[in-house]
Amino acid sequence: MISEQLKQKFIDAGQGHIFNFEKELNNEQCDILEKQLKSIDVTMIDNLYALNKENNNEDCEITPIPCAVQSELSREDYEKYNSVGTEIMSKGEYAVVTMAGGQGTRLGHNGPKGTYYVEIPEKISLFEIQCRRLKAQVAACGKEIPWYIMTSAENDAATREFFEANNYFGYSKEMIYFFKQYMLPMLDESGKLVLEEKYKIKEGADGHGGIFRAMLGNGVIDDMKRRGVKWIFVGGIDNILVQLADPCFLGYISCCGYKLGGKSLIKRDPYEKAGVFCKKNGKPFVVEYTEISSELAEMVDDKGEFVYGDAHILCNLFNIEVFEKMGSKGLPYHVAHKKTSYIDESGNKITPEKPNAYKYEAFIFDAFAYYDNMGIFRVKREHEFAPIKNKSGEDSPETAQKLYLDYASETKGV
Repeated sequence: MISEQLKQKFIDAGQGHIFNFEKELNNEQCDILEKQLKSIDVTMIDNLYALNKENNNEDCEITPIPCAVQSELSREDYEKYNSVGTEIMSKGEYAVVTMAGGQGTRLGHNGPKGTYYVEIPEKISLFEIQCRRLKAQVAACGKEIPWYIMTSAENDAATREFFEANNYFGYSKEMIYFFKQYMLPMLDESGKLVLEEKYKIKEGADGHGGIFRAMLGNGVIDDMKRRGVKWIFVGGIDNILVQLADPCFLGYISCCGYKLGGKSLIKRDPYEKAGVFCKKNGKPFVVEYTEISSELAEMVDDKGEFVYGDAHILCNLFNIEVFEKMGSKGLPYHVAHKKTSYIDESGNKITPEKPNAYKYEAFIFDAFAYYDNMGIFRVKREHEFAPIKNKSGEDSPETAQKLYLDYASETKGV
């Protein structure tokens, strides 16, 4: 049975409906529900629901943000940045974080997305691709690089098992640290917790911006400080061209005195579905493609180049101070209206035809606005961006594999 004290806390918060089917549950199901309830901050529920009523279209001033173009660096600058970055890595002051909490459902893959295999031309998983890049940089700098992998409640066990079964791809087991991202409950349109099953509340991952809180709360920051880490690269699992340990990028951010930085590439057209770097009210920001006006999206300079053309590709570098600050502060949550199945008052499973619930997420780029400046490092799309998001068409395994093979042919590397 679920403890009366815990039940009363949710009943007092107006969420008593989640116990409507308690008498039908077996002991195992009661334990599942009780464990989940203990993980939910009941005082946060009303705060999340209040976000639905906020007006986020406040007046703001959007202005361009300068960037460094990697291909236009002088040989002298390139060698300087590369040398500084390599030295930082060789001192053990660099770590990599891979966000890998997603499932491969959209790709028709049953399992964590990182366990998805591509052919380049050998058959290899997304995890092993990243591991090979790390091993190559370890060989170049002469120092092992700690690798932190953010999983989810849904795929944590399967991810760990995959690494174990593959002998950690030849990487030192002691240098790999798994941690789970946090989840947030979904709410229906009246602010009630959504029941996914009679014994389970519907939850969603708290977004890539939740990484700050997750790393602090799961002991990752403490582990990094113990190892002497000062710089942290954060990237996703689904970009098979991501350069996890780029000494030139690291050296540029360090030499310029920035606390954080991001890689960018020029968007293909005004309406490519990617957020773009800018300044909002004088602070670094990423404006989403759904929120930028047509005027700004299409604006070009005297050279005919997009004024707001530097797309954010989720390749970010942070000084560890940023994680300590943002982990304790936490980022604001954004709300999305979604369709999700649910258990109704009669205990029936309902699949809606239109959005019926709210999902809450934090975005990593909201951390940028807490700083006056950041470094934007523009790279070539064909060298660093081959995402796998869709089963077919744009950003699919077919397009990503071609980009990977073209790059490998050009560079003779991974």
